Amino acid sequence: MLVLVAPGQGAQTPGFLTPWLELPGAADRIAAWSDAIGLDLAHYGTKADADEIRDTSVAQPLLVAAGLLSASALGDLAPGAVAGHSVGEITAAAFAGVLDDTAALGFVRTRGLAMAEAAAVTETGMSALLGGDPDVTVPHLEKLGLTPANVNGAGQIVAAGTKEQLAALEADKPEGVRRVVALQVAGAFHTHHMAPAVAKLQEAATALTVADPKVTYVSNKDGRTVATGDEVVSRLVGQVANPVRWDLCMETFKELGVTALVEVCPGGTLTGLTKRALPGVATLALKTPDDLDAARTLVAEHQAA
Repeated sequence: MLVLVAPGQGAQTPGFLTPWLELPGAADRIAAWSDAIGLDLAHYGTKADADEIRDTSVAQPLLVAAGLLSASALGDLAPGAVAGHSVGEITAAAFAGVLDDTAALGFVRTRGLAMAEAAAVTETGMSALLGGDPDVTVPHLEKLGLTPANVNGAGQIVAAGTKEQLAALEADKPEGVRRVVALQVAGAFHTHHMAPAVAKLQEAATALTVADPKVTYVSNKDGRTVATGDEVVSRLVGQVANPVRWDLCMETFKELGVTALVEVCPGGTLTGLTKRALPGVATLALKTPDDLDAARTLVAEHQAA
């Protein structure tokens, strides 16, 4: 069984879209999406520097566009399941047919702008904790006033909060944590700091045309599968202020019998987590078009099975 997954914010790097635009029709698709959402995706994906694409309002549409473009380059896909980490859930919703591509990009443009506005109220951020026991780490974070915003499994939790709270964490790591790594994101996502964005997404969601998922959709709210399009969109709205439980998504992959995982561009993060948490599952990250042949082979093997 094959699962197709999409990464979240922080996976982007300067120029990562450049080789993908050389594929037939890719530049035209990116140009059409750019016109639809009022954002020059080609510029930001090829010429912008790290600070420019760190901007939440830019990074999120760019990631969804890259995920959709790279998945389409694989040809006809029939994954057994789809999932996404944070903003990657919007990409996954498009994979599942809940939203069409243009609607997904319009929605993520609203999401990025709303979250950027919420992040500007207070100076906040996120840091990844590597190693440690969640039963020890989570209470320690809460003692410092931080939120375990991403519980990723495989020995990784991401803390979110104010800059002062994150500085306190650097000075007082939980027992067993090897490293604390500041993430290149512009706010405390998936915490109460993002509550103002929820109302704006609720309003935007009323204009969406929604269909039920055509494949199994695994939600990062709790790792459960979601059967209706309305419930998928409701979760997309609420998740900006709720923690991401990627660890529970991977538990569900195991229960579903997933044997292969392909992570769309800019892949790598979720593939690494899967290798550590689900040994024996074949993985492939779409980083550049050079990865497409191997991905097509993996997809063909597991779709045939």
